[in-house]
Amino acid sequence: MYQQIADALRGQIDTGSLEPGAKLPTEAELRDDYAVSRETVRKALALLVNEGLVVSARPQGHFVRRRQPMVFRPQAEFRKRPSSPEMDAFVTEFSAEGREPRQDIEVAIVEPPADVAKRLRLEPGELVAVRKRVRYLDGEPFNINDSYFPLSIVRDSEIMRPEDISRGANEVLAELGYRQERALDELYMRMPTPDEVHRLDLGPGTPVGYHITTGHTADGQPVRVAITVLPGDRHVISYERRRETPGEEA
Repeated sequence: MYQQIADALRGQIDTGSLEPGAKLPTEAELRDDYAVSRETVRKALALLVNEGLVVSARPQGHFVRRRQPMVFRPQAEFRKRPSSPEMDAFVTEFSAEGREPRQDIEVAIVEPPADVAKRLRLEPGELVAVRKRVRYLDGEPFNINDSYFPLSIVRDSEIMRPEDISRGANEVLAELGYRQERALDELYMRMPTPDEVHRLDLGPGTPVGYHITTGHTADGQPVRVAITVLPGDRHVISYERRRETPGEEA
């Protein structure tokens, strides 16, 4: 019965009968409508919460979740950055959409995770600088973006400061003599780690996209690994593809 109740409410959400922000019937109303126990009703509501369709706001009740997903475009990595000195690309783009973006930035010198060390082709014991960012939209943590750089390359550069870099870390690398000419993208889908749940304030049952970009110079040297964690209920991943030459398949 709890699945039938969840199906009925889900159907109303899908058709718009229950609009974003709308309050669901109370537990007592659902018990009376379906002649079931409180436990059955709570199982139905928990199922919808786990699916990301409904949020619990006790003691007010349950509400249809408002969704305004962020469009994540990996191909924008090497596009020209905004010229505004106080705003980076993320802040500029979403401010223009009328939203309120911000990001928390931490910088540290660490021993890299094994997968990062492998991608950067580091020697054993070689350290990296990592810029850890949590990006927020309208007060909600939307994604994590952690970028790793060989410390030998970026030591004493702007990358070591926990501040926005208006022209982008890629341009700083170019000024240091390590311009990225190509990038390898890897995209995985999985459940989040406990640390990611904490940093992104994720609800139960929320899968994430795990996007890894490894940037290389023209001679093939890897100089940056950027790892972005994208909650599945907050993002649309958009790729743009073009034919390289007439008649060639994309």
